[in-house]
Amino acid sequence: MPHTRWLAPLGLVIAATTWGLIWYPYRLLQEAGIAGSVASLLTYCAGLPVLLVLAMRTRIADPAERRWLLALALSAGWTNLAYVLAVIHGEIMRVMLLFYLAPLWTVVFARVLLGERVGWRGAPVILLSLVGAWIMLAGGGGLPLPRSAAEWLALSAGMGFALANVVTRRVRSAPIALRSLWVFAGVAVVSTVYATAEGHTPHVVGALDGWGWSLVVFTGALLLLATFTVQYGLAHTPANQAVVILLSELVVAAVAARLLAGERMSAEEWLGGGMIVAATLFSGLLQTEEKS
Repeated sequence: MPHTRWLAPLGLVIAATTWGLIWYPYRLLQEAGIAGSVASLLTYCAGLPVLLVLAMRTRIADPAERRWLLALALSAGWTNLAYVLAVIHGEIMRVMLLFYLAPLWTVVFARVLLGERVGWRGAPVILLSLVGAWIMLAGGGGLPLPRSAAEWLALSAGMGFALANVVTRRVRSAPIALRSLWVFAGVAVVSTVYATAEGHTPHVVGALDGWGWSLVVFTGALLLLATFTVQYGLAHTPANQAVVILLSELVVAAVAARLLAGERMSAEEWLGGGMIVAATLFSGLLQTEEKS
């Protein structure tokens, strides 16, 4: 339909903008005394009732899909929790760029789980990702490894995101509302386990006042908005165009990190980050060529 031509890209812009800013309400909740794992649990639980209503009449055609939906729930659950923890405690742009190593892990998971051979076209993605990460992580001297727990979390979040994307291709016949429900439920379960392991008990929620609860509900609504707009946008936008639009998340995050957190990137981080972004662009072109 004609309106899809502008609605789909707009949906991707909305999703990218949301993800570029979502770190800020989580930091506000952290300042209010709510740990990242508990904040993640609360905000994703806030969106569950809506998804339960939307998915109420959906059915799984193939029982085998339940195993893949469970895998999606767990991988996406860790992805979102690790991302939240990383953006709360780490430097926003370094976290974002380490997360955007996801195309590298997608190549690996697609080969292992789906048997897809990328061939020589995947070489630019792998090479640029690795070199970009090396330059960015070695900027302070020493081994080119993440230098904090937040950066390790960001790296693992990118791996989880890649795994979730590959698994999604096995259950793409399932309705969006049903897949989203499993994702949100997965985040709630993984966050609960993590919060319990951290020693957080339900009484910490008592630290929230009316403003805090409003922030939880607002953040949950943003997560729902990002989930549905990105699903709609990806379904109606060519892969290479979608990748370019979604990269605007980095621009939004860079501006927000500068204005709201006073963070700046070094020259080495910009160079390495640029290579990671280039690898992401190559991955979008690669997907287009595979489908043609």
